[in-house]
Amino acid sequence: MDFELNDDERSLQEGIRSFLTGRCPIEVVRANEETGGALDRTLWRELADVGVFSLRTDGFGMTESVLAFEELGRSLVAGPLVASHLAASVVAGAGDGSRIVGLLEPAEPVTMVEHLASLDDLIVLRNDGIFVVEPSGVIGVLAERPLDALTPITRLDDVPDGQRIGDAAMALQWRRDGMVLTAGLQLGLCLASIDLAKTYAMQREQFGRPIGSFQAVKHMLADMLTKAEVTRAAVYAAAVNIDGRGDSSDLMQTARMAKLLAGDSALFCGKTCIQVHGGMGFTWEVDAQRYWKRACVLDTHFGNSDEHAAAFSAAL
Repeated sequence: MDFELNDDERSLQEGIRSFLTGRCPIEVVRANEETGGALDRTLWRELADVGVFSLRTDGFGMTESVLAFEELGRSLVAGPLVASHLAASVVAGAGDGSRIVGLLEPAEPVTMVEHLASLDDLIVLRNDGIFVVEPSGVIGVLAERPLDALTPITRLDDVPDGQRIGDAAMALQWRRDGMVLTAGLQLGLCLASIDLAKTYAMQREQFGRPIGSFQAVKHMLADMLTKAEVTRAAVYAAAVNIDGRGDSSDLMQTARMAKLLAGDSALFCGKTCIQVHGGMGFTWEVDAQRYWKRACVLDTHFGNSDEHAAAFSAAL
C-alpha cells in the first residue's frame, strides 16, 4: 500500500498548514486559554472556508480529511472539529461553519460533553442511532478546572432523547470515521511534540554542548519518531481503506488499530517532550504540557486505547 502523498494531497496539507500557521500560532493558543475555552466563531467560519468541515461533502475522501485533521492537531486547534465534520452532511450550517456542532456518547457512570456553552447543536451518538438535541436544554455542571484549558467540560445530569437523524448503521459508520479523524488529530500532536522537543534539545546547552548531543536524549527523540511513523502508517492505512470501501468488518478493525496506536503515541510523545524539557516541561510557561493535555482529552473520544485494544483482541 502506497502512503506517499501525491501533488494534490501535498498541496492540500500545505495549504491547511499555511493557514493555521498564520491564524493559529502558539501565541494565540496561549491567549485563548484566558477565555475559558470559548470558541472563536470567526475562526470557525474560516476553518469552514478552507474546507475543514465540508471536505467529504465536497467530493474529497477520508484520506484528504485525515491530512487536514493532522494539521489541526499539530496546531492545537480546539473545539468539536470531528463532530462538525461528521455532521456536515446532515445538520444545516455545520459544513459552512455557521453552526458549531458538538457530540457526546452516553457513558457510565458519568457522561461529559465538551464546549457546551459554545454549541448550536448537540449530537448524541447511541448504538441504536444518531440524535440531535438543543444544547440550551441540556443540564449539567461545568468543571471548574478542566485538564485542557481550551476544552471546557460539563458533567451532565441527564442526556435528552433528542430527534433521530440517523439509524444504527449510520451511528456505527460515524463511530468508525470519528476514530480515524481523531487519530489524525493525535498524529498531529505527535509530530508537533517531536518538533518542539527537537528544537529544545538543539538549543538547550549543558556542560558546554546541546543536550541533543547526549545519547539518552537522542534515544528519547528516536523513540518519539518511531512511534509517530508507525502511527502515521496506521492512520493513513485506515483512511485509504475507507476510501477504497473494503469489507466493513476490516474497516472497523483498521480504524480501531489507528485510534489505538494514535492514542498511545500522542500520550507517549507528549510525555517524552515534557521529559526532554526537564523540570520546566510541565509548567505553564512551556508549551510541552499543552500537547500532552490535549492528547489526554482526545484519547477519551470514540473509545480510549484500552477499549480498542480489548475490542481488537476479541475480534481476532
